[in-house]
Amino acid sequence: MTYWLQELQQKRWEYCNSLDMVKWDSRTSPTPGDFSKGLVARDNTDLINPHPNASAEKARNVLAVETAPGELVGEQAANQPAPGHPNPINFSLKQWGTELKNSMSSFRPGRGHNDSRRSVFYTNEEWELLEPSPKDLEESMVQEERKKQIPEGNKGVTGSGFPFDFGRIPYKGKRPLKDMIGSYKNRHSSGDPSAEGPSGSGSTSKLTSEMQLQVQNQQEELERLRKDLSSQKELVRLLQQTVRSSQYDKYFTSSRLCEGVPQDTLGLLHQKDDQILGLTSQLERFNQEKESLQQEVRTLKNKVGELSEQLGMLMETIQAKDEVIMKLSRQLSECEGSASSPTSVPSSPVALPTARDQLELDRLKDNLQGYKTQNKFLNKEILELSALRRNAERRERDLMAKYSSLEAKLCQIESKYLILLQEMKMPVCSEEQGPSRDVIAQLLEDALQVESPEHPEQAFVKPHLVSEYDIYGFRTVPEDDEEEKLVAKVRALDLKTLYLTENQEVSTGVKWENYFASTVNREMMCSPELKNLIRAGIPHEHRSKVWKWCVDLHTRKFKDSTKPGYFQTLLQKALEKQNPASKQIELDLLRTLPNNKHYSCPTSEGIQKLRNVLLAFSWRNPDIGYCQGLNRLVAVALLYLEQEDAFWCLVTIVEVFMPRDYYTKTLLGSQVDQRVFRDLMSEKLPRLHAHFEQYKVDYTLITFNWFLVVFVDSVVSDILFKIWDSFLYEGPKVIFRFALALFKYKEEEILKLQDSMSIFKYLRYFTRTILDARKLIGISFGDLNPFPLRQIRNRRTYHLEKVRLELTELEAIREDFLRDRDTSPDKGELVSDEEEDS
Repeated sequence: MTYWLQELQQKRWEYCNSLDMVKWDSRTSPTPGDFSKGLVARDNTDLINPHPNASAEKARNVLAVETAPGELVGEQAANQPAPGHPNPINFSLKQWGTELKNSMSSFRPGRGHNDSRRSVFYTNEEWELLEPSPKDLEESMVQEERKKQIPEGNKGVTGSGFPFDFGRIPYKGKRPLKDMIGSYKNRHSSGDPSAEGPSGSGSTSKLTSEMQLQVQNQQEELERLRKDLSSQKELVRLLQQTVRSSQYDKYFTSSRLCEGVPQDTLGLLHQKDDQILGLTSQLERFNQEKESLQQEVRTLKNKVGELSEQLGMLMETIQAKDEVIMKLSRQLSECEGSASSPTSVPSSPVALPTARDQLELDRLKDNLQGYKTQNKFLNKEILELSALRRNAERRERDLMAKYSSLEAKLCQIESKYLILLQEMKMPVCSEEQGPSRDVIAQLLEDALQVESPEHPEQAFVKPHLVSEYDIYGFRTVPEDDEEEKLVAKVRALDLKTLYLTENQEVSTGVKWENYFASTVNREMMCSPELKNLIRAGIPHEHRSKVWKWCVDLHTRKFKDSTKPGYFQTLLQKALEKQNPASKQIELDLLRTLPNNKHYSCPTSEGIQKLRNVLLAFSWRNPDIGYCQGLNRLVAVALLYLEQEDAFWCLVTIVEVFMPRDYYTKTLLGSQVDQRVFRDLMSEKLPRLHAHFEQYKVDYTLITFNWFLVVFVDSVVSDILFKIWDSFLYEGPKVIFRFALALFKYKEEEILKLQDSMSIFKYLRYFTRTILDARKLIGISFGDLNPFPLRQIRNRRTYHLEKVRLELTELEAIREDFLRDRDTSPDKGELVSDEEEDS
């Protein structure tokens, strides 16, 4: 049965290996580790398992049970009569427990010669089994070889080592059994049963002598302390006598003071007083030493008592062991005597029990060998099942990565397919409507369809490529313009390709989870680590939390100076009383983000929230009231923030980040930033700036709206929110960075254009073709460095004066024109056609 089980195990393993296309020795057991994450492994999808390590190889070789059938197999074995093995149900392996456990420790792979590690096997909680050293294991293996060469008459000597239950001893301390293992080895290697007694008693006598030596040392130490104590007592007695004598002298001399004591006598008295004080302090010190010595004596007595109890318990253990050894020796001698006695008297009543005992002993040995073989097989089974499970997990990861790669490739192919269909649909020479034109039109119509929830059963057949709306609520494919629909579908497929490709690598979500785990017990704080995380992009599920923290960070000074419920107060005032900006706000609500489902119709949820925030801000800042562009800022903020937080987000942008007069009627701050951006273009991108100057292209007509609404409706939604992540944390400098990065991203394509019309047409839509957010972020925060904020502030100050001077001159020209028109003598001669008709 063991042979058949092993063959089935081997066939299963060979089949599982064939799934991985691994070519190695079929008799070795695999232990696959983690695969390489290098460039070669990324490029090759058919990964090959590495060769198993040496420890797993050795473990499987050790656990090999059968290499060939020892008996008949197949039909021949089936035709044989069933063997009459005795029933092993009532059989107990308790007396072999220690030997099995110690033998299993040598079969476990990776168990080194680390003496500090404890074995996992214990006879009971009161005892600690120390793992034998490699030297001991080698000696035991040599002794096993010697035992095999011993004649059959001495076969019974190789029995169990410790058929003694240590758990019955009431001692509660843990005692290492290293000496017991040594004595077991001596008994185990001996061929004479009489040698067991002296070897066991030698080890126990050694323990007894060590314990007696310790007790003797403790008694000598106790005697020495007693002598020290008696000497201290004698010293105290002498000091007391000295004190009494000095007191008597003091009393005797004090009675003579009134009679006029000589000067030398007074000096002597003072000297005696000093001696008395010194002796008193010395006496106190000796008393303290006496108390400490007494405490030490008590401690030593307790220690001696504990050692005596331990010695008694050990003596009882040794006595019990000796009794067990003698009993086993008698049983062994009886078994040997019965085996060597002649069989000439088969009818003897003594011979029958002896033969029965021998059969029982043989049966027990066979059962033990069977359990050992079964244990080896099960250990090998566990090892191989673990390896197979790891292989299955690795195959699942590889298949998931391959699936993502194929899905990304499918998106790329469909994108190119759409472009090809569009090129084929365009007329070349004739206006004839051939059958191929109809086929192409039908293919285009089918390709432009997006997945809708009306046909969920198709999800099992067709992969989910492009949905109607993205995660932000923006429509992926417009409904009206067919040309724009095709471009948008291609763009959505390319975005899905980038998303699937990036998901195969380590996501930034793990870094964000680790960061939030480190800030569980403290508040978020500005740090280089947080800045780098935000620049890489905030995950969708954490964006609301981080945006709210950024807004609170920048508006803390405003919130501290306002009363609670400030936003609700402004909103109530706006609802009760009309504001000059209310009419313009109502006109712009539905024109804010018409391609987003949250603002697409008057009943959308975002429309009312947008109205509330804009009205409340118009009452907070009457100087601005409302400016076209603020509605888009609030609409983006409301996608991740509540009404009040979106209100404070608008306050942050208008009153903290942007310069004054940025959103006023003159748009003074916006004009200044365009001149600053022109300077930065000439410095960071000189070739592109010279190209624009050569063809007299005013690119600030395009970038003006970028700065005013922070790229809303200018870039794809995924890039837009990554820009806003950094913008809400770092401020307006981010706008300059990304504006320059957009031009640098497409610098080579723009330089290829050679006329002003094509350049200006390309600038109107080129930002929607930029899809790789990671590359754009790398350009913004890597290639454009250094980018000091101090430089931007200085240039803003410089251009602000120039723009103000120009506006003053324009205002003067306008006033002169109005004055000349009012004082013109031909003013009355200008009449309308209606006046002439009348």
